[in-house]
Amino acid sequence: MFPAFVKSGLQIYLYFCIYQHYFQLFIKYIADTSQFITYFRLMLGLKLTTDPRWANAAEKSLEEILIDHAYCEQKAATTGISLIVQYPEFEKMVKECTAIVAEEWGHFRKVLKELEKRGYKFGKQRKDNYVNELAKLITRGGDRNEQVAERLLLLAMIEARSCERFRVLSLHIADPELKQFYHDFMVSEAGHYRTFIDLAKEYMPESYVKRRWQQILDGEAEIMQRLTPVGSRIH
Repeated sequence: MFPAFVKSGLQIYLYFCIYQHYFQLFIKYIADTSQFITYFRLMLGLKLTTDPRWANAAEKSLEEILIDHAYCEQKAATTGISLIVQYPEFEKMVKECTAIVAEEWGHFRKVLKELEKRGYKFGKQRKDNYVNELAKLITRGGDRNEQVAERLLLLAMIEARSCERFRVLSLHIADPELKQFYHDFMVSEAGHYRTFIDLAKEYMPESYVKRRWQQILDGEAEIMQRLTPVGSRIH
C-alpha cells in the first residue's frame, strides 16, 4: 500500500495527464472546424487572424519558411533555458519549462530533418521583427514575481500566434505531409501557450495576469496591423 501523501501525488499526476490528453484531443478536433475561430477569441484571445493566402505564399517559399521555422524552435528552446537560469527559485516554472525546452529542441531537430529530407540547406538566422516588437510590450522592473510573470506572458503570446500560423499552414498548404507536420506543431504550441498562462498565475494574482494579457493582446493586434505577413517567415 502507498502512504497517503504518495497516493495524493499520484492522483494529481494522473489528473494532470488526463487534462493534457483531452486538451490535445480537443485541439485536434476543432482545428478542422469553424469552431476554431471561436476558440481563438475565447481562449487564445487573438484579435486578428492570418489571411489563408499567407499559406500559399509560404508554400512558394518552402525552403525559407522551414529555415525560419527551425530558428523559431531553436529560439524557443534557448529562451526557455534563459528563463530557467535567470529565475531558478521558481521551482514549478523550472520543472515545466525544462520539459518544454526538451520538446522545443526536439522540434528544432524535426524541422532540420524535414529540411534535409527535401534537399534544403539550413541557412542563416533572420531578424524577427514580430518578436522584437512584442518584447516592447513587456513591463520592466517590479519584483521577481512580476518579472517572471511578464516573461511568461510574452512567451504565451508567441506560442499563441505560432499556433494560429501553424493551423493556417495545416489547413491551406497543398502538400499532405506538411499538412500533418504543421497540424502536430499546432497542437504542441497550444499546450505551451496554456502552460505559460497558468504559470504566470502561479506568481502573480489572476487579476493581474488577465489585465496584462488583454493589454498584450491589444498591443499584438496593433503590431499585426503594422507588419505585412511574409511568406518566408512564420511571424
